[in-house]
Amino acid sequence: MPDRYDLPAGFRWGAATAAYQIEGAVDEDGRGPSIWDVFSARPGAVRDGHTGAVACDHYHRYPEDIALMKGLGLDGYRFSIAWSRIQPTGVGPVNPAGLAFYDRLVDALLEAGITPLPTLFHWDLPQALEAPSSSGPTAGGGWLNRDTAYRFAEYAAVVADRLGDRVPAWITLNEPFVHMVYGYALGIHAPGRELMLDALPAAHHQLLAHGLAADVLREHGLQVLIANNLTPVRPASTDPADVAAAQAYDALHNRLFTDPLLLGRYPDLSAYGVGADLGGCVRDGDLKLITATPLDGLGVNYYNPTRIAAPTDPALPFTEAPIEGVPHTAFGWPVVPDGLRELLTGLRDRYGAALPPITITENGCSTTSTLDDQPRIDYLAGHLDALAAAVAEGVDVRGYYTWSLLDNFEWAEGYHQRFGLIHVDFETQVRTPKASYAWYRDLIAAHHARHAG
Repeated sequence: MPDRYDLPAGFRWGAATAAYQIEGAVDEDGRGPSIWDVFSARPGAVRDGHTGAVACDHYHRYPEDIALMKGLGLDGYRFSIAWSRIQPTGVGPVNPAGLAFYDRLVDALLEAGITPLPTLFHWDLPQALEAPSSSGPTAGGGWLNRDTAYRFAEYAAVVADRLGDRVPAWITLNEPFVHMVYGYALGIHAPGRELMLDALPAAHHQLLAHGLAADVLREHGLQVLIANNLTPVRPASTDPADVAAAQAYDALHNRLFTDPLLLGRYPDLSAYGVGADLGGCVRDGDLKLITATPLDGLGVNYYNPTRIAAPTDPALPFTEAPIEGVPHTAFGWPVVPDGLRELLTGLRDRYGAALPPITITENGCSTTSTLDDQPRIDYLAGHLDALAAAVAEGVDVRGYYTWSLLDNFEWAEGYHQRFGLIHVDFETQVRTPKASYAWYRDLIAAHHARHAG
């Protein structure tokens, strides 16, 4: 393996967060409720009844957090914008206080020498777009409703008008696969729908939203990325049934989102009994809208590979099989660093010249340790070795954003999973850098020293 520091001079080092996971202040300055406010208030929806109402209180403490970022030597910071801070009901009048917060955040980042990389949507849809009141402005349905894609483009225009003069690159959506499956198919994330394959319109409408918003961003002269959770899919054996099941899973998890964006078509989903129109939600011209603005970069969120066997449940054409003989994170996820190299080289081989430059927009792990988090250091080091190997094999990777800067609200797990380089005491809001913070700081400094001058 190449040395993990052996990356190009212009390689960018960063860390990532998301609005609902860190901001708190859910009832302040005109912010409207999001689907996560409503979902986390549902009994039993989130472990121990935790919510993001306070989270890391980043809304008030962002100057302290930016000082910690500067101490790391970050080149970039990936964060998300809460749509319901900008438009409390997802449509119509703009909330000036919400825009002002992100104005302050962006200016403070730039003053610290850190390039902002905002994500427009990280799972916190305004509640009024999901289930409006009887006097609400929309028909509801969230991402099952095609109209939400057009509202998203309007929101993108508002934010680009305000921040685009200082922020060169934007991510439209974060992990549309996870949001569709966990939020609409299985019901373990907001908005808590349990629709199984009837959730597929949520995939298409998110991609349509990306295409419409990408056009808006390009009109402002901005660069456009999208970030998705991708996984190398491995059959449990060479048995043809296992191989076919792995291909079916790969089509759903990976290709359902990358094929339309890079090839202009949906993959074969016949294993799910679905045609190219995803059950009727794809209209003529939609794929042209999705691909009209080419991507400037592909954000890859990688945590682990997936091992797939032949189905045991007739409702799905695959069964997920355990990956044994490797360490596991506190979340129970297998630690397979070389899966990142496998994923990146596989993307290059599959898409060739259609593949834009890649940025690793999330990679990290939860640990049970607090400040002496050697397992996290080992995890990051192994994955950076794998990343360097992929670059040595010719994959164009431009940057790496670890997940996450801070311990935070980890969705349905509440505050029980800690992914941060920085420990947060959620009672006192005291921030304490972990051992991994110092390790990452030194890694970044060594990289820049190597390429100085």
